[in-house]
Amino acid sequence: MNETERHISVWNHFLTMVADIVEPQKFQNWFTKVRPVSLVDSTLTVEVPSDFVREYLETFYLDVIKKTLKRVIGADAKLIYLVRAVKSQPAIQVPAAAGTAPVNREVNIPFAPVGTPSPFAYPGMQKVRINPNLNPVYCFANYIVGECNKMGYTAGTSIAGAPGKTSFNPLFIFGGPGLGKTHLAQAIGIAVHDRFPELVVRYITGHDFKMQFVDAVNVKNKLNDFLALYKKIDVLIVDDIQDLQSPGAQSAFFSIFNYLHQSGKQLIFTSDRPPVELENFEARLLSRFKWGLSVELLHPDYNTRLQMLQALCRREGVTMGQEVLEYLASHIKTNFRELEGAFLSVMAYATANHAENSVELAARVADKIVSNPVRELSIGRVQSAVCEYFSISTEELLSRSRKRQILQARQIAMYLCRTLLPNCSLSTIGAQTGNKDHATVLHSCNIVSDMMTTDRVFKKYVTDLESQLSPAE
Repeated sequence: MNETERHISVWNHFLTMVADIVEPQKFQNWFTKVRPVSLVDSTLTVEVPSDFVREYLETFYLDVIKKTLKRVIGADAKLIYLVRAVKSQPAIQVPAAAGTAPVNREVNIPFAPVGTPSPFAYPGMQKVRINPNLNPVYCFANYIVGECNKMGYTAGTSIAGAPGKTSFNPLFIFGGPGLGKTHLAQAIGIAVHDRFPELVVRYITGHDFKMQFVDAVNVKNKLNDFLALYKKIDVLIVDDIQDLQSPGAQSAFFSIFNYLHQSGKQLIFTSDRPPVELENFEARLLSRFKWGLSVELLHPDYNTRLQMLQALCRREGVTMGQEVLEYLASHIKTNFRELEGAFLSVMAYATANHAENSVELAARVADKIVSNPVRELSIGRVQSAVCEYFSISTEELLSRSRKRQILQARQIAMYLCRTLLPNCSLSTIGAQTGNKDHATVLHSCNIVSDMMTTDRVFKKYVTDLESQLSPAE
């Protein structure tokens, strides 16, 4: 037998023996998805389509796999999985019965420390390895594009082709939780790494940047080293920039921002709100956030949610009925994160209980994630409740009418959206309330707050609607 084909023969023998032990449908669903790659001494390497498939085999068939391999290969038999969860990325090597996270590529850069003890001492050169902190799963190949994020995607791909050379610098991505801000920001960083490997990319959260600053100042007394390191970065991605609420850290970040921007380096930020709504930030920093492009990621529509679920099936190497996918896409509307959680919950429950994926199972999962899928709170539901309460039409509420009753109802609707939907930005509320700008929404909210303190009847209007819209305890 040709030595290069030995692993195929061994794997086929293994499958023949397993087929006599495992029930046919389970054997077809899980073992036939595995492909032999190589056999070196007593170590067999196989490729699985996703880490989900690997976990399933390890959870439910570990004893069967171990005993059968020993019978086929010998007592020293070992198994290694190649997990190819992302087609555009190299496979992740995982030893059997052990899970490891992918290791991101690090970058070597020269680093000259500053602030030497003597002004006559020449600073030496020190090599520093900066971890990009990029997750290869968050690549553009896995990013689902729809009307909710098309503008952000277009800007991101433009930046990836010419980092620091477009008008989108900085790029400020904002939106509610689970809408793909981190994915988009990291996808840009990964694409830059692929196209320009000589550039230094760094992803960090606002909170971690703040903690690194505190550590550099209070513990190591190396603020100059901290600043010098960040000024060596070509593409700086700061996730959840709203968490950078330390005056000292903001001052240091302002210095880094200015240096990188003036040097033609790319800056990318994400936030749960637009720059104009960031609180406890220096005015000079806020003004710089507005220099480039601010883009909002919106809630995904039905078609985008369905595309994401279909992509998850391909990524995880599993099969789920179209009617199940359509049910999840119809009922989990809030964000991508909850949708992915529902998908994985359905798969996990079905595999753990050896049950089929079904609409009934999807419904049980959806009920646990969304307390009331039909009546989940949204801007539209708030507006409908206000219109019903004041006996006006939605068209009147969203119009430019200045009639007292309609204007008052419109202001209350905007106030309730801001207080009951904290993840909705003022810009989003205004856009869905007759295309008002964020300043109009803020002004309306302030008016309602003031009137509630002086007008008991007006306050009753607001509290009645809050009770009606707030979920029951």
